[in-house]
Amino acid sequence: MNTLDNYITEYLEYCEYRKRLDSKSLKAYRIDLKQYDTFFCNLQEGLSRNTLDSFITTLHKQYKPKTVKRKIASLKAFFHYLEYKDLLAENPFNKLDVHFREAKLLPKTIPFHSIQKFLSVLYEQKSHASSEYQLRCYIRDIAVIELLFATGMRISELCSLKPTDIDLENNTVLIYGKGAKERILQLGNPDVLSALISYQDTFKNEINYCGYFFVNKLKHKLSDQSVRFMIKHYAELAGIEQHITPHMFRHSFATLLLEQDVDIRYIQKMLGHSSISTTEIYTHVSNNKQKDILINKHPRNLMEVNKC
Repeated sequence: MNTLDNYITEYLEYCEYRKRLDSKSLKAYRIDLKQYDTFFCNLQEGLSRNTLDSFITTLHKQYKPKTVKRKIASLKAFFHYLEYKDLLAENPFNKLDVHFREAKLLPKTIPFHSIQKFLSVLYEQKSHASSEYQLRCYIRDIAVIELLFATGMRISELCSLKPTDIDLENNTVLIYGKGAKERILQLGNPDVLSALISYQDTFKNEINYCGYFFVNKLKHKLSDQSVRFMIKHYAELAGIEQHITPHMFRHSFATLLLEQDVDIRYIQKMLGHSSISTTEIYTHVSNNKQKDILINKHPRNLMEVNKC
């Protein structure tokens, strides 16, 4: 007997093997869909528009808009799959208004001088390492932070890098982004390249054993949480009071490139955004660029006005 739980299992297998979604996306889908599965009594009720509508209302009562948006997206994709497989007569989303106003939160960035201070502390710690173990930790941590800022990649993308994704002969990194989309970024800064070469040479055996490029002390894949702790630790050592997260390096990467007059379409490709509207939010963050334009390039500066 078919149940929604069976359909969910089939759909998650489809996402894993056909769409090749990463483990993080699959986990989110599983959580969202299982939550919906516990909301009703039988299959017919679960596929009805009224049940779906009630569930979405419940989501709005319990979660922040960003979380609601993600859960609705998970459900829409699932019901689209059921429609595609002819497992339901009509997609209930076709007659549901799920749009809502969501507060636009500007991305939080790290000031240029703070990033400079952060990196300086990292290299300073390495130069004062008192043991082989400490030195190895600093070599790895420098490579992680340098690559994070050099590419603007997501923390999940960084932790999922395989040894073959880093090509230090051609100075490139292959990134597997959201929706199984690939992008290749050039590594141009000599300090970044030096940090990666040093890390690769130092951790060669651990990398081969683990199968991932960045490893922890147990020779396992470096986790997102480990990088968060790493950043928190060095921010405190640098005396940076601002709360810094891995994703803020991504925001800063985009904002600082915009301030250097890099075309937003190039930044879109480097960040792996499917829509340029996602990248355009950084144009609202770049206050330094706005200040420079209005002070130095405003046409009023060219006007000679007789004030007699």
